[in-house]
Amino acid sequence: MSLLEHLEELRRRIIHSALYLVAGFFCAYAFREQIYGFMQQPIVIALRKHHLDTQLVYLNPVDIFNLYIKISLLAGAVIASPFVLYQVWMFISPGLYQHEKRYVVPFMSATVGLFLAGAFFGYHYVYPGALDFLIGYSRQFKPMVTVGEYTDLFMTVILGLGITFELPILVFFLALFGIVSAHWLWKNIRYAILVIFIIAAIITPTPDVLTMCVFAAPMLLLYVVSIAVAYMVHPSRRKRPAEAA
Repeated sequence: MSLLEHLEELRRRIIHSALYLVAGFFCAYAFREQIYGFMQQPIVIALRKHHLDTQLVYLNPVDIFNLYIKISLLAGAVIASPFVLYQVWMFISPGLYQHEKRYVVPFMSATVGLFLAGAFFGYHYVYPGALDFLIGYSRQFKPMVTVGEYTDLFMTVILGLGITFELPILVFFLALFGIVSAHWLWKNIRYAILVIFIIAAIITPTPDVLTMCVFAAPMLLLYVVSIAVAYMVHPSRRKRPAEAA
């Protein structure tokens, strides 16, 4: 394909992805109250555990409208993600060998599955523990949690972990085009551990070291998995089956 053909293909994939995102937004907006009820459960449980009022507050009349728009965009992006990822795959697939194109389903499943695994880990384990710690730590004060601030914190933790769990997918693309290799990743693992703990310290909502380690542990495991992924898809290894064929 020529450069103009590549640009035309990119434009087509971007338009299709945008349409899927719009459709996902409207689907999520139809269930906005149920989605927010699901998001609100961790703070309700934490407040009830400490015998506090579980009703959140808002400070501006447009806060709730903005809240529903924000969570609908987020949920809509999650709903549309398999279709958007398929567009990404269709754009890069011409650069792959014929025997590699059958990995489209595993690629999409792994990408969505890793994000959902990170979100699940944050929602069921990290976030409730962090809220319990923060509310218990401030028990001498009366909390007034606003819906906007709570939603921002929720998205920071859940999206942060969901995106962090996509590390093997990032390494997949970098190794696919020969930018990194398994040897390079293993050689620089000490620096990776340092960066992982810095990221964990940034996205951890509490200041204690234990919670930071809880964030860092799955990222370290995913880094090791990424080394294996880089070994499997690096061009130097991928050319062997193609040459044999």
